[in-house]
Amino acid sequence: MKSAAVVNFAPEKGSVEIREIEQPTIGDEDVLLEVANVGVCGSDLHQWTADHSWPVNYPVVLGHEFGGHIIALGGKVKGWKEGDRVVSETAAVIDVNNPMSRIGLYNLDPTRKGFGYGVNGAMTKYVRVPARCLHKVPDQIPFEHACLTEPCCVAYSAVVENTGLKPGDRVIVLGPGTIGILCAAMARLCGAQVAIVGLEADRHRLDIAKQYGCEAIIGDATEWAFKRDGLGADCVIDAAGASITLKIAMQLVRPNGKITKVGWGPQPLGFNLDPLVQKNIRLQGSFSHNWPMWERVLALLASGQLDVKPIIGGVWPVTEWHTAFEKMHKGEIVKSVLKPV
Repeated sequence: MKSAAVVNFAPEKGSVEIREIEQPTIGDEDVLLEVANVGVCGSDLHQWTADHSWPVNYPVVLGHEFGGHIIALGGKVKGWKEGDRVVSETAAVIDVNNPMSRIGLYNLDPTRKGFGYGVNGAMTKYVRVPARCLHKVPDQIPFEHACLTEPCCVAYSAVVENTGLKPGDRVIVLGPGTIGILCAAMARLCGAQVAIVGLEADRHRLDIAKQYGCEAIIGDATEWAFKRDGLGADCVIDAAGASITLKIAMQLVRPNGKITKVGWGPQPLGFNLDPLVQKNIRLQGSFSHNWPMWERVLALLASGQLDVKPIIGGVWPVTEWHTAFEKMHKGEIVKSVLKPV
């Protein structure tokens, strides 16, 4: 049985197209998932525009933000059954004996391969998923929302685990894309006072961020950063990825403050890092997530404490992937969701 798939077939710009692919076969510890919805990530766009900074196993089916129903189980799979509503983590291939994996940080295993770049992802009807990646989706969460568990976990990892915000902290988020807005929303859940910063072209996305109780700033956030006591923000979260935003973060953060960088960007810096030393700033990278974070985020989605509906700009069949990609790439919407056909 063949299905339409969004395939990134080469490293050159624009090398994405619809192809018909065979239904995958599964191993003893895998399940076959019928995909209900899959979110379009900024990394999918980066592979499409060929400005990514990670290795890709071409050709590969894109898509790592997904959920659906189990339709077949491998012979050694326990605890799951056909028909279960699930979402999947992204670490499709890991070395269970790697020191990082053995302490539960398999997301930091250097040999890790993820869906959508290392192995075939979910922008198609069926995807092979290791059972260890699965999480049960509560019935009250529609799949159009559940498929965004993954970017919510990116935000949870950055804001809660790696930054450790406290109620009352003043936090600036640079970049009103999906991750930036979700980081801002997560910071609000932690009790922080949050401003999110973008450009004039981001006005629509900044308006969406306001729905999460954030102050939206176009351009210079200096006044907001220094408003409380003249020293700067407690934390700056760089969700933009461009090199210049790290320089801006160093200017806006207070002495002994924190900068958490979650946005990707391959450009060289080209500026002095001495302010990092002079201000005694903690610079923290944040990559991916692991099992307990997924359980926490699903609980937040199920309870309604975290609502992803405001960021969803539309749902398109996978055959209309180009429209969905373009709308995100141009900044017309925050998040596109695809539906297999």
